[in-house]
Amino acid sequence: MGNRDIHEILAYHEATKHSLHSVRTSHYTLDWENQPLPFKIYPELERIPLPRDLRESAIPALTAIASASARNGSGDARSPDLPTLARVLQLSAGITKRKGHPGGEIYLRAYANTGALHHVDLYLVTGDLAGLPAGAYHFGPHDFALTRLREGDWRGVLVEAAGGDPALAQAPVLVVSASTYWRNSWKYQARAWRHCFWDAGTLHANLLAVAATEALAPRIVLGWADGPVERLLGLDPRREGALTCVPLGHAPRPAPSVSVPTELELATRSLSRKEIDFPEIRRAQAASSLADGNEARIWKGRASARAELAPSGALTRLRLDSSQSDESLDRVIRRRGSTRAFDRMRSISFEALSRALECASADIPADFLEPPEGALLDLYLIVNAVEGLAPGSYTYRRGDRSLELLREGRFRSEAGHLALDQPLAADAAVNVYSLVGLPRVLDRFGNRGYRAAQLEGGITGGRLYLAAYAQGFGATGLTFYDDEVTEFFSPHAAGKSVMFLVALGYADRSVLGIVR
Repeated sequence: MGNRDIHEILAYHEATKHSLHSVRTSHYTLDWENQPLPFKIYPELERIPLPRDLRESAIPALTAIASASARNGSGDARSPDLPTLARVLQLSAGITKRKGHPGGEIYLRAYANTGALHHVDLYLVTGDLAGLPAGAYHFGPHDFALTRLREGDWRGVLVEAAGGDPALAQAPVLVVSASTYWRNSWKYQARAWRHCFWDAGTLHANLLAVAATEALAPRIVLGWADGPVERLLGLDPRREGALTCVPLGHAPRPAPSVSVPTELELATRSLSRKEIDFPEIRRAQAASSLADGNEARIWKGRASARAELAPSGALTRLRLDSSQSDESLDRVIRRRGSTRAFDRMRSISFEALSRALECASADIPADFLEPPEGALLDLYLIVNAVEGLAPGSYTYRRGDRSLELLREGRFRSEAGHLALDQPLAADAAVNVYSLVGLPRVLDRFGNRGYRAAQLEGGITGGRLYLAAYAQGFGATGLTFYDDEVTEFFSPHAAGKSVMFLVALGYADRSVLGIVR
């Protein structure tokens, strides 16, 4: 079974769809006594504390997101030092809030994560840096420290696994993300493999923006052979999967060639009393893996160009004025949460929605999104309460920077139903759905294209979160009845699949707290 055999991924996608029948007949219950530890901890290894006195960038959040979309050459990037890395890690995946509850304390991170279960970890593979010797490291949010897994410069392993990718070869720091499946499947079962890329996506929305404020020219690399990366970082493919690689900065000398690393057998703290295996996750990860650097090199590129259909409904161009919030990206990330309840009596302005869509649809620097194809996904909206925009369903036309009206009407109840009958979607001012034509993406990229589409959905959602909080209103990510969303937006969305959903609006201040 290889990446080009798409039957496994299509079977996974169908099996993990939510429907009225699947939700109502599920007998799965949460075993709270067996809830997994939200951190990966190496109790026997040395930890290197990261600087905690972090400087704050003055770059506004909305500007930072736009900067992250720029395709800067690596020659324009600098080499990060330890304080710079500490800021990038803190604002991408660090702990920003602690909330007490009867069962203990919840640690909330810089990025939105399904169930607040935070199953995605970051690893660094570096050359020699100011304040940090070359090595392979794991970032621990719980103690804000790096745990050294290997000494020496191992960047060449990733470069070779990625088919000699020049962005990796010239970077002094490579950030690899990986998921420990059980930390999310404890709640979401087999559907958690989708969440690997949703949650990595919201994390990378932060990472790309923060790294751009440091002039590090970040770029997402998804084309690499899985085996060497897992071996380098000591990942257990039965329980963990590597997700992305992001080069940061520019090194004066390229990464050296290195031999295949020895196996790592490192003790980690047990996550819970017992772990339940969901083999669908392992099969999907294996089916979308690449065998070697040559396959990875061929995999990269862009999807086939698609023609944007002529509009059949009224067009409303985005309204982008020069005024915007000047709140820094750092402060927005620290303040961001997930809105617990929306105030349906308050509208958001069309200017604010326009800025949020402009941020969400900005180009993502990635090896599967080469110009001129700037996105795999299409955005659809249910508008409930936006000043200057009629309630109804819309699709966003990237080329025109316009919203095309599909159907005018008030669809609050439909929005709530589509989001697994959650009032949040009904009360929100607007719901933004990311959809993709899977056949086209899988035909170009094979099974790994499913990873790319889900990841892009997460990044789009993460950017919507940041853009909303930067403008003073709230956001929350929601799950959905897959086929019913497609049906609601059809015939325009016929044949497409949902990758992500974000609801936007002002918070109802009478309801305190946040939800993931």
